[in-house]
Amino acid sequence: MSLETMRPNPTWDAASYEESVDTLAAHRNELTYLVWAGDWCKDCRALLPDFAAALEAAEIPNDRIEEISLDENKEGPKVDAYDVEYIPTIVVEDDDGEEITRFVEEERIPPAVWLAQQLESELETETV
Repeated sequence: MSLETMRPNPTWDAASYEESVDTLAAHRNELTYLVWAGDWCKDCRALLPDFAAALEAAEIPNDRIEEISLDENKEGPKVDAYDVEYIPTIVVEDDDGEEITRFVEEERIPPAVWLAQQLESELETETV
């Protein structure tokens, strides 16, 4: 793991977020998480350790998590290709590289919860 902010919060309580963890776990081998962040960023430091703990609780394989470190100017790999403006930004893709959903810093609920809700909605409609 290249970002300090993606070290799982050891005090995060997976049981309190069981539904979110279950949703992430249900898709653990079919989705990839691209995470743009900076260890210097207060929003990243506030949000990502819990998100990393959720990924760990869901047993998401490390090869399904791509951490992309940005500098203070929010410049770095794949920023332009993915139109990343704010951090943290988390893009969830399927195995074909198609974007399923994205979390951007200003959401009002934690990334794991928000992404799980979006995945439930997006992936449920695909199977109907």
